[in-house]
Amino acid sequence: MSQLDRGLGLLRSLAIYHAIPLRQRRLRRLYGGFVGAGDLVFDIGAHAGNRVRGFASLGCRVVALEPQPDFARLLRRLFRRSSQITIIEAAVAETSGRRWLSLSERTPTVTTLAETWRDARARDPDFARVRWNRRIEIDTIALDQLIDRFGLPAFVKIDVEGSEPAVLAGLSRALPALSFEYLPRARVEVQQCVTRLMALGEYRFNLSIGESGQLASEKWLDATTLLKVQQTPAAQRRPGDVYATLI
Repeated sequence: MSQLDRGLGLLRSLAIYHAIPLRQRRLRRLYGGFVGAGDLVFDIGAHAGNRVRGFASLGCRVVALEPQPDFARLLRRLFRRSSQITIIEAAVAETSGRRWLSLSERTPTVTTLAETWRDARARDPDFARVRWNRRIEIDTIALDQLIDRFGLPAFVKIDVEGSEPAVLAGLSRALPALSFEYLPRARVEVQQCVTRLMALGEYRFNLSIGESGQLASEKWLDATTLLKVQQTPAAQRRPGDVYATLI
């Protein structure tokens, strides 16, 4: 059953992230406001690579990190001919080393390092059908070490299912711009990420709700306003991403 689940999960992710019409156009429009040709981007939690495609189509140099072996292989296959894309089979965490990754083979989009987040989602009605059915040991690397190796990125996209605070805990310098995923019922992680960013620099914030491919607010928000907006009914209906840029 595990092999079948892995195959179904892989196909599901490919359908979600690569087969929906106009998604790439929306991504290019959104990310084009942050990066351009020649800029360095880190895609942390690259999964099936749709954001990698979006960044690469804008002419960016992309370092894509993905800890799931099946998806790391997929990324290497999809982008094997591109010299501007580097694939690293590892997760980003507060420190480098080895960690246990909880896999949901049939729904691999929710595979996670964060045990507390995983246990909380197990009680979340939106995750009623999700089962984390396997664990594997993987490599981790800290964000500071990635910067030391590749340089300071113009943008960092973080989508790591509850490990967003841990990713930022491994960062000691301000980034020009970044995004991190949020879930409607996972407010603590958003607060932790915002607090960490404000300790590193003076940031302004915005939201992109769902897969809209656009920022929700016409004006950039301070940290306090962002946290209030993120708890409004409109923002709580669907997952989304918080965007942050240095002022």
